[in-house]
Amino acid sequence: MPSTEVTADDIIELESQLGRPVRDVVAIAARCVCGRPLVVKTAPRLADGTPFPTLYYMTNPKLTAPISALEAGGFMAELQTRLANEPELAAGYLAAHQSYLAERAQLGDVPEIAGISAGGMPVRVKCLHAIVGHSLAVGPGINPIGDLALAKLAESGAWLATRCSCKVASAQATNR
Repeated sequence: MPSTEVTADDIIELESQLGRPVRDVVAIAARCVCGRPLVVKTAPRLADGTPFPTLYYMTNPKLTAPISALEAGGFMAELQTRLANEPELAAGYLAAHQSYLAERAQLGDVPEIAGISAGGMPVRVKCLHAIVGHSLAVGPGINPIGDLALAKLAESGAWLATRCSCKVASAQATNR
């Protein structure tokens, strides 16, 4: 999935989603079917000089909430066990880590975060938000752990890539 340019409306939406000013967003890496941002692509060094290893940052609360529920429900531990027991899954996760590093390097060299990707890659499942953000940004088949988390969300009906949760939430708030 190609990243798209950040518009002034995107910045307003992102600040609403995050509840704070955005920092060093270089692109919208994934959008909801309604067009709202889901994931941003962020510079590897923030304007204040801080190294920032998280290239893909999840912003939309309608997606972050069900991912948080997966984390709280023990799904990360399940995935961690699978990584230890499934060499093919571990190899795919390592390849995702390497791909992530290569993508981030295109935005600049930041020695302080060399070799560090996000979400615990390549050997841990530490943050599903970062891992799912990567999967949404690059599409299926690149990050197998993110793909498994997205499949779990779809299976439960908590979030579907083909359904807008943003407008549903807005309509519910309007009807109160």
